[in-house]
Amino acid sequence: MPGAAATIAVLDMGKTNVKLSACTGDGAVRETLSTPNPSLAGPPWRHHDLAGLGQWVLETLADLCRRHPVGHIIACGHGSGGVLVLADPDAGGDGAALPMIDYEQPLPPGLDAAYAPLSGSYFDRGSAVMMAATHQARQLFWMQGAEPAAFARARWYLGVPQYWGWWLSGVAVSECSLLGAQSHLWNVPERRWAPIVGSQGWTGLMPPIAQASATLGPIRPALTVRFGLPAGILVHVGAHDSFANFYRYQAAGLSDLMVVSTGTWFVALADRIPLARLIETCGMTCNSDLDGQPLGGALTMGGREFAAVAGDQLPGALADPARIARLVANGTMALPSFGENDGQFPDSARQGRTTGPAPENAPDRLALAVLYSALLTVACIDRLDPDRPVVLDGSALRDPAFAGLVAALRPGRQTRHNPESYGVAAGAALICSHASRTAPAPISLCTPDLPPIPGLAAYASRWRSLAETTLTASSQGPHS
Repeated sequence: MPGAAATIAVLDMGKTNVKLSACTGDGAVRETLSTPNPSLAGPPWRHHDLAGLGQWVLETLADLCRRHPVGHIIACGHGSGGVLVLADPDAGGDGAALPMIDYEQPLPPGLDAAYAPLSGSYFDRGSAVMMAATHQARQLFWMQGAEPAAFARARWYLGVPQYWGWWLSGVAVSECSLLGAQSHLWNVPERRWAPIVGSQGWTGLMPPIAQASATLGPIRPALTVRFGLPAGILVHVGAHDSFANFYRYQAAGLSDLMVVSTGTWFVALADRIPLARLIETCGMTCNSDLDGQPLGGALTMGGREFAAVAGDQLPGALADPARIARLVANGTMALPSFGENDGQFPDSARQGRTTGPAPENAPDRLALAVLYSALLTVACIDRLDPDRPVVLDGSALRDPAFAGLVAALRPGRQTRHNPESYGVAAGAALICSHASRTAPAPISLCTPDLPPIPGLAAYASRWRSLAETTLTASSQGPHS
């Protein structure tokens, strides 16, 4: 268990960026270093540079150790990828039997049609079948068919956090919150492997389940010596990034709430949601908490939608509330979805468009993007439970207008936000100290100021009506 003075290093493997943070056991983030997470061209498919990232991780960890008494490391990451590995973590420099698929990589022709009848029920999958190469089961199916010889040499299949735990410690495990993040490998309500695992002969690739907080062991001596690390840094199992963010609030003693984590994906998670409320076709998911209990989820690719509307912006630019009010008054709207993901609006992928007077310049586009992000966030909230108390967290909060808009779009309901915006790192550190915690973890939440925007409620109602109108490419092309 993390000691009172031991710093916890949190490795956050995001789709766009990788971060390594030095945290205290109660979730305070002392320092964060980051690097981009680009993908490389094939063959055999577009993939992540695991060897390059591993070098960065250990060099950066050694750097943090010179300033912080690091005693533990825990990884978290997105649920849309995993790594098929060999028995030896040092083999090939990264231990991978095949390169880790970039989940936005298009699928080969015919693969989706072949995969669909094997994928099981909605709760076997935990989500609808989503865009491109999303879902670990579908990636395994692709790898098995495309590279059978390399596939046959593999020893384990590991989700992103557990891959890094294995690479650092040499110990392979599976973990519920990551498997419950739309992997299509795990039935969360029944706590069992999905039928595709057995039917495709993958059972032997799945290591035993362990809790995210459990200790795998120390960092491998070969890595410790090579990178000049202190001996005895303990490696923990790790968790899904959005669940880590949610756990931060569970660790503070909060329940019956909803947390919206914002980044590349906007992910709303809520405890004690009736499973019957989850609708497969509306971007809703059945996730898992630390102990394997179901969490209701609703998601949209909010970070990508924001970027599509905002376009190029100056570093540090913030939305002007007066411009937001003017967009509302003029009826200028961004409507989903600009990317490959439907989010909360079935059949909306690649149908993104603007209506009303077009934004005139970059500040107008930024204002519209923040307004659009808030509307997408409330759509996720409303799918799960519109009356729940909500906590906002993550990168969208860098713009002060965002939280106020979400609160204004939920009149009479509690909306708070975490001003620190380090929820994933803080939550992962708290997972690491889960077993030793004897009191609720401290947390400070803020209530946003409501922006004075006349007509916002009518605007939001009109936006929702238009967003829920199915378009076809023949009647309305995507916004350029």
